Amino acid sequence: MERFHDDLFFQYLTHERRASVHTLVAYKRDLALFLTFIIEKYSLTSVNEVRHPHVRAWMVKLLHEGNTTRSVNRRLSCLKSYFRFLNRHSLLEHDPMIKVVAPKMGKRLPVFIQETELRTLFTDTDFPDTYAGKRDRLLLELLYATGMRRSELAGLVLADVDFERSVLLIRGKGNKTRIAPVGPWLVDMLRAYLVLRHETHPHAAPWLLLNAKGEAMRGEGVYYVVHKYLSMVSTAEQRSPHVLRHSFATHLSNGGAELNAVKELMGHSSLAATQVYLHNSIERLQEVYEKAHPKGEEE
Repeated sequence: MERFHDDLFFQYLTHERRASVHTLVAYKRDLALFLTFIIEKYSLTSVNEVRHPHVRAWMVKLLHEGNTTRSVNRRLSCLKSYFRFLNRHSLLEHDPMIKVVAPKMGKRLPVFIQETELRTLFTDTDFPDTYAGKRDRLLLELLYATGMRRSELAGLVLADVDFERSVLLIRGKGNKTRIAPVGPWLVDMLRAYLVLRHETHPHAAPWLLLNAKGEAMRGEGVYYVVHKYLSMVSTAEQRSPHVLRHSFATHLSNGGAELNAVKELMGHSSLAATQVYLHNSIERLQEVYEKAHPKGEEE
């Protein structure tokens, strides 16, 4: 496809942009699909023959084939980069993407772990009776009990634990701090862990959670622990620390917690970021209504 200059585009991505292998593979696949479409359907022979209706027709085809709006937008991103490159190098007379409006994406609902699965994790799972086992149990409990991000958890130091007030001091995005309450059971777990921590790593750094070397536990280590244990109790596609954060907020919302309270506990700067958790609560209320109300299941 010499007259479409796709080889030059990928040379640019490889040597100048130093795009990842994943990006290169995806872009090559997406651009090949588009070029094949316009050549076969419209018999185009040059990139300068491409107009915005051709791009729109391809979008429609993708959507009719069952591609999600997210997938279509990702492929349009490839085309934007491609045509922008050609335009910058005077290989394109006009950019067909200027009049292309990307399909709107619906908000992705947060993935969360069911309450029954987390109950199984914390009541029926055997954690090793070692420092690592006790630390991993505490790590999971802290994430689910407070909804903190993994970077926030990894950043906790001993001074952030306030036993007198039964709270944690959490440093969030933009170095903003917030207070997270912890229940009596978690206070007891923290006290027991700190005794074991001191026995295992008596001269360690001030970080709350330590790895086997007595150094601060990094975000990657937190992810590994969460993924390992959630895989034992859940078949959810995502089993990450952020899923526990979503679970914390969703379960609070389902339990009737005020939206503003959830916002403060999550460390969100606005209610807009918190409102997505209402969806699951509304779905749950709808199910209860349909099962309990005499006219709930009528059509």
